Amino acid sequence: MIRVDNLSKHFGGLKAVNNTSISIAKGSITGLIGPNGAGKTTLFNTIAGLYKPTSGHVYLDGEEITGLKPHQLFHKGLLRTFQIAHEFSRLSVTENLMMVPAAQMGENLINAWFRRSQVEQQEQEIHDKAIEVIEFLKLDHIAHELAGNLSGGQKKLLELGRTMMVDAKIVFLDEVGAGVNRSLLRDIGDAIIKLNEEKGYTFCMIEHDMDFIGRMCDPVICMAEGAVLAEGTAEEVKNNEEVIEAYLGRGLKNKVVQA
Repeated sequence: MIRVDNLSKHFGGLKAVNNTSISIAKGSITGLIGPNGAGKTTLFNTIAGLYKPTSGHVYLDGEEITGLKPHQLFHKGLLRTFQIAHEFSRLSVTENLMMVPAAQMGENLINAWFRRSQVEQQEQEIHDKAIEVIEFLKLDHIAHELAGNLSGGQKKLLELGRTMMVDAKIVFLDEVGAGVNRSLLRDIGDAIIKLNEEKGYTFCMIEHDMDFIGRMCDPVICMAEGAVLAEGTAEEVKNNEEVIEAYLGRGLKNKVVQA
């Protein structure tokens, strides 16, 4: 689904992503881990069009998408969520979902004046889709709640719901578990697995919770210093000596081993 070839993103002398190549298989839930400063979010941002790469290439389903803007990638089915949710705080959960589909007829003043019945029909279809998403995510009890009043975990579920309002090919999830209690994290994980298995979504997620990664992801890619350090199953990566050293440092690793 995604192929990244020799991608680099430099900020002056800082090589945040350094000649990195990865592949994300269609229908997979791929985990991306690594210590702070490893380049994970920069890699996400470069693939998703927030940053223009210094060099290298990105392909989506065989089509080169290098340097395309986020709105262009949105129309091609590449979506991402953020570590800090970006909701419309003064709109309800349902209204937040209804905002997602692009090029709605009601956004055109002429349509609003002269094609009112068509506008209303489309709005009803979008509303029905939003209700379907809300029921899928078990958010019925907060469907009319202002998004700004939601808990952190509920906002993460709402972000996931927004990706369901369009035909997503791949969704990049940036620390979906950050600041989320264990119960809601389990619900989020269940929803991701259900989307993957029942609707064929492909996911790539940055996450620090290795238990969550172990439950969700295969394969797991570990980055360090802007490059790929290891790849394999969660268990293989977790027990990789280079990965342990990247997280703990050589001295600390030796102390842990001796203990």
